[in-house]
Amino acid sequence: MRFERRDIGTRAEFWVFDVDERLRPALTTLWWEPVDGRGWRRVFESAPANQVDRAFGNLQRQLEPVLRQSAGIDPVPWQDALAHVCARFAPAGVDWWLAGSAALAVRGAPVAPGDLDLIVSGGDSCLAGDLLLDGLIEPVNRGEWNISEWWGRAFASARIEWAGGITAAADEPEITDFGPVAAAALDSVRWRSWDIRVPPLRLQRSVSVRRGLHDRAALIDRLLDDPATAH
Repeated sequence: MRFERRDIGTRAEFWVFDVDERLRPALTTLWWEPVDGRGWRRVFESAPANQVDRAFGNLQRQLEPVLRQSAGIDPVPWQDALAHVCARFAPAGVDWWLAGSAALAVRGAPVAPGDLDLIVSGGDSCLAGDLLLDGLIEPVNRGEWNISEWWGRAFASARIEWAGGITAAADEPEITDFGPVAAAALDSVRWRSWDIRVPPLRLQRSVSVRRGLHDRAALIDRLLDDPATAH
């Protein structure tokens, strides 16, 4: 792969070219924009300069393993990535919680997360990028959607993504398992030596059913039937 960075005022663009055909679909799932058949681009507006510099350097080493995991070619050691996050965030007092399939995995569900989905407070979003600077592959940037104020992406054994400053729009038109409703009813799960906050199981179940993820809903039912994990 060949990489290029283009800076236009406060805008930074990361470009990648000559990507293996097997890995190109994974680029699209990570929101890289194909441009005229010449390459793929990610755009960052007014991101912290130190993070832009570090992320572009990291990207050149880490994009291939990121894409290989996303394409299902390589395994995803999510436990190592989560331990990395906990070790970095806990001493700094970062206000965060775990969403997505990893929130079920830490409860003991037999799922295989493809990445870590973190919800971080708006005030700690850029700090999260600084704490994960050695693995940062996209600088913390203003959210590209209306459901969060910030967005960041790193790689430390597995992909780590965080939405910072979740807004009320995350629960519109329907309640999600990562929005303000979930945030107001979080459970705490002991994982290794850390207490990790996760969404309530019943909310994750209702979202899974709504999305047609019936196998996942059945896994959650088994967790709900277990007194050790039910909340």
